[in-house]
Amino acid sequence: MEIIPIQCLSDNYAYIINDSNSKTVGVVDPSESKPIISFLSKKNLKLNYILNTHHHFDHIGGNIELKKLYSSKVIGFIGDKHRIPGIDITLNDNEIWNFGNSPVRVLHIPGHTLGHVCFFFEKQKIAFTGDTLFSLGCGRIFEGDHKQMLNSLNRIKELPKDTKIYCGHEYTFKNAEFCMKYDENNISLKKKFEIIKKLRFKNLPTIPTILKDELKSNIFLRCDENDLKIKLNMQNFKDFEVFKKIRDLKDTF
Repeated sequence: MEIIPIQCLSDNYAYIINDSNSKTVGVVDPSESKPIISFLSKKNLKLNYILNTHHHFDHIGGNIELKKLYSSKVIGFIGDKHRIPGIDITLNDNEIWNFGNSPVRVLHIPGHTLGHVCFFFEKQKIAFTGDTLFSLGCGRIFEGDHKQMLNSLNRIKELPKDTKIYCGHEYTFKNAEFCMKYDENNISLKKKFEIIKKLRFKNLPTIPTILKDELKSNIFLRCDENDLKIKLNMQNFKDFEVFKKIRDLKDTF
């Protein structure tokens, strides 16, 4: 299975999923149709499925045109069926759906929006996390609350540590700067930031990231760790309180 990031709008990523074994092709979160059509035309591929992690315009903007052109099926969370254009197949939390021969588990991860989901390809250990988990960051909280977002991040943390994370935006450099401000002695973070600098200097994607690396470097995934609480002078605070503090700081960074 091949995953190809397609840059859309200014900093969005859509992802082409090409499973040559089952001859199944999908796209995750097409914010616009033109770059998707261009890629598929060059590769002579037909689009079977459109997967949406949530309903925001910069993740569903290409749905209707792509569906019309390729007769693709649109996949989304049952709780968002009224907000995802062209939806055909609605899935519940923890439901298994098959992409060709590959089982995909749907994880409901509210916080950024109430109907946000992650698509986890179990055999390949690939997770499309939309705007919930970014490389070295997490999404803003628009519809849900901080507790929901932390619970959703904790759910992603339970995936296999070698899971590849494909998120919705190229925010990594800015996220790294924020993490460095409050976690500057983190050796894993420093090493990751150097790699990020080189990639972005060449205008290359920083995605995918690996979950085990995020667990060491992403400040939003370390709210339960004592060394971070000490750095923030929050030793006696609950994990949720630490997360809320960090998320609030990021909102004004």
